[in-house]
Amino acid sequence: MSVNYKRTWKACYWGAAIQAISINVVPLFFVTLQTQFAVSFEKIGRLVLINFITQLLVDFVSLYVVDRIGYRRCFIAAHLSMAVGFVLFGTLPLIMPDAYLGMVLATVVYSIGSGMLEVIISPMADALPSEKKASALTMVHAFYPLGQVASIAVTTVVLGLIGREYWWLVIILWAVVPLSNLVRGLTLHYPTVEAASDHGGIRGLFRSRVFWIALFTMVCAGAAEQAMAQWASVFAEQGLGISKVLGDLLGPCLFALFMGVGRFWYGRSEERIPLRRLLLGFAALSVVCYVLAVFSPWPMLALLGCAFCGLSVSLMWPGTLSYTAARMSHGGTALFSCMALAGDLGCSLGPWLTGLVSDLAQAGYTGENAAQYGLKAGLLTAVIFPAGMFLLLLLFPKKKMK
Repeated sequence: MSVNYKRTWKACYWGAAIQAISINVVPLFFVTLQTQFAVSFEKIGRLVLINFITQLLVDFVSLYVVDRIGYRRCFIAAHLSMAVGFVLFGTLPLIMPDAYLGMVLATVVYSIGSGMLEVIISPMADALPSEKKASALTMVHAFYPLGQVASIAVTTVVLGLIGREYWWLVIILWAVVPLSNLVRGLTLHYPTVEAASDHGGIRGLFRSRVFWIALFTMVCAGAAEQAMAQWASVFAEQGLGISKVLGDLLGPCLFALFMGVGRFWYGRSEERIPLRRLLLGFAALSVVCYVLAVFSPWPMLALLGCAFCGLSVSLMWPGTLSYTAARMSHGGTALFSCMALAGDLGCSLGPWLTGLVSDLAQAGYTGENAAQYGLKAGLLTAVIFPAGMFLLLLLFPKKKMK
């Protein structure tokens, strides 16, 4: 009797969207948190670093845990962790003597769930019945920017209606979304995911030259995506002098929208264009978008640079996953865990490096608009990631491994 995996596909779609919410909601409050609790750019950037380092550690542990305890338990635990983390982020900074420590603790809790979800969603989707693996996996990842758009648009509108001082209430209410997918996960049919131990184990992966190229490519992909995604809101408001609502809608919201357009387009294109060629073109476009955002003399054109950067990074993460999985078809959960680990390392380094350079440049600047100068310097530094990805893609073999 054949199993109907429609509800499993929907759970994967929702899982990708929920992961986007867990990563992108908090940065919308960066300016508010900085003002209310007097934290620096570097400390704000450190929250992003903590987020992705926690996910990175979860990715590493998942190499040895997921196949043993099963996808069902991991799926449920991941959503529960994110829901609890959202509630803690809305309460701990307000009741703890050290508000920043409260932010850190809450970030760790919801990041554990986000990291676990990231590890299991891709191999689950890859193991589900589908004739076009790359397109199907890209469609799952297309729901990430949809979740990002929803989190930005809903949060921005609600804050505009009730006031920015009620940021804590908004983030607590977001806990409802992972809880709803948790309930869905209780009755799902979970696919059988092949373990890497059946084909040479994890050591076999680390002996492969292609594997190492893929890891460094994923570092660049994660950094190129999140450096802009995490700082676009602050850059629009303080770097370009645009209002909070307009800046969020035209900056990070359009970024996410264009990222979704790119992924949906490829998911529906039936892979007519070679993926490697697309990745090279999008990496080059990302360099152009970063430069445009930093050096444009007109704020609206700079915002368009931020927005189109979403299109340029849209295929970097799922495209690299698909391209590598096709060339290392027996990697199993271990391959996806290692790729997620590398991607999260990039997601950690990109935003943190942007914040660090912004602080250093601002401290050494003696003219007016120091914040604007610092943020532009930080984003300009991040251009090394799409440029590095372009060079690494040239090293990728065009043919599948035997």
